[in-house]
Amino acid sequence: MPDRHTLAETEKAMTDHVSSLSLDFTAAHALSNLFRAANAVRQELTNRVLRKHDITWTGFVVLWVVWIWDGMEARHVAESADISKATLTGVVKTLEGRGLMLREGDKNDRRLVRLRLTETGVHLMRKIYPEFNSVESELVASLSGRQIQTFTRTLRDLITHVEATDQAGNETA
Repeated sequence: MPDRHTLAETEKAMTDHVSSLSLDFTAAHALSNLFRAANAVRQELTNRVLRKHDITWTGFVVLWVVWIWDGMEARHVAESADISKATLTGVVKTLEGRGLMLREGDKNDRRLVRLRLTETGVHLMRKIYPEFNSVESELVASLSGRQIQTFTRTLRDLITHVEATDQAGNETA
């Protein structure tokens, strides 16, 4: 049996393996496919765009968050990028070393650190993002405009539900 399996083979193996359990297979298949799609897209974008600029996925996400908000407090960058503060520290150190990002202390609270892109960082994002978006367009090219709109709306609904569930869980904890 090969180490790589098709989507259909994976779904069948999962169903065969856990068929005796009381599970919601529709939910399992939906979220398994979401996870698999997200990983495939991430790998494709990394291989085709980010690698040639020597940027990791996490580095790109941090650059993107700081870029679109014209700077942001470090803890909020970590939250937006869905990474730990410790991971952010290492990523920022790398990006600073490449002259792409600056750390600035807050004038009113020395404990807070604000991140912003350097001119070189802004230039890089203006170069990378159109390349990134071009690959994004290729990856959804097999879908109709209506399918893309439905897909986007469905993902937004899922994200909103998960965030509301997470928020409710945090309020009761």
